[in-house]
Amino acid sequence: MNTQRLPTTIPEYLAHLRRALEGADPAMIQDALYDAEEYLRSELAEHPERGEAEVIAAVASSYGAPDEVADIYRDTEHKVQTALRPPAPAPRRSPLGRFFGVAADPRAYASLFYMALSLATGIFYFTWIVTGLSLSLGLAILIVGVPFVILFFGSVRILSLVEGRIVEVMLGERMPRRPLYGARGRSILQRIGDMFTDPRTWSAMLYMVLMLPLGVAYFTVVVTLGSASLGMLLAPLSLLPGIEFSVWLFGLDMVRDAPWLLPLVSLAGALLLFVTLHIARAVGRVHGLFAKHLLVKTSQYA
Repeated sequence: MNTQRLPTTIPEYLAHLRRALEGADPAMIQDALYDAEEYLRSELAEHPERGEAEVIAAVASSYGAPDEVADIYRDTEHKVQTALRPPAPAPRRSPLGRFFGVAADPRAYASLFYMALSLATGIFYFTWIVTGLSLSLGLAILIVGVPFVILFFGSVRILSLVEGRIVEVMLGERMPRRPLYGARGRSILQRIGDMFTDPRTWSAMLYMVLMLPLGVAYFTVVVTLGSASLGMLLAPLSLLPGIEFSVWLFGLDMVRDAPWLLPLVSLAGALLLFVTLHIARAVGRVHGLFAKHLLVKTSQYA
């Protein structure tokens, strides 16, 4: 039985819960804090005649003390991640097995699709941030500019959550599913101030601006390697009658001058296709960590 003194205020409860979750995934901690505060404040609103200490003591038996809630979240997170994780490919010990085994890894294809999609998302994010910042600076001297700036900064937080869901689904990196917990229970002016002073707001903008050059690079890699590998793989089809398909390599017309090399070109194309999948999977892992570093307020949980 847990004999530790229960917190007497909601901020104290959240601080205790944050300490109990120390070392866990920052995205999961953010979600746990959000859910806990939402539940506690809803209970407090339903029983206005009670104080915070009395409400916390009453809900401890149903929702749980901070340590108990932390244990539940850790266990639930493990079960959910296990259920959502795509089936892992069979382990392969040989270098060749690991090289060709990437074809059975769903995460490689999801990362490849994310790289292709990143050009569109990068253009949208970059346009949104540059346009929003430009209009915010231009309208700041006007009364109408104040609500515009507030809405723009709020939209950045929403977009960061949306991008986080995309990253989690496609790249497999755990991202927040709830906004930051500290916004509720504070005045409107305090919430507005939090948006401007929160480093995560500015790091999210930086991430969205960087998504344009990253998206261009990712899309270029996918299109270049993908088209090259598929073109080389299908090279022997040029020998079939009625098919007009030119294969040039190092200035040499392979169909006319060296048709006997086309099977080797096809083999090289197949190998390049596997290399492309490896590159996509590696990029997906690195980009997932990059997104988490800029979109999740990890310093809050240190």
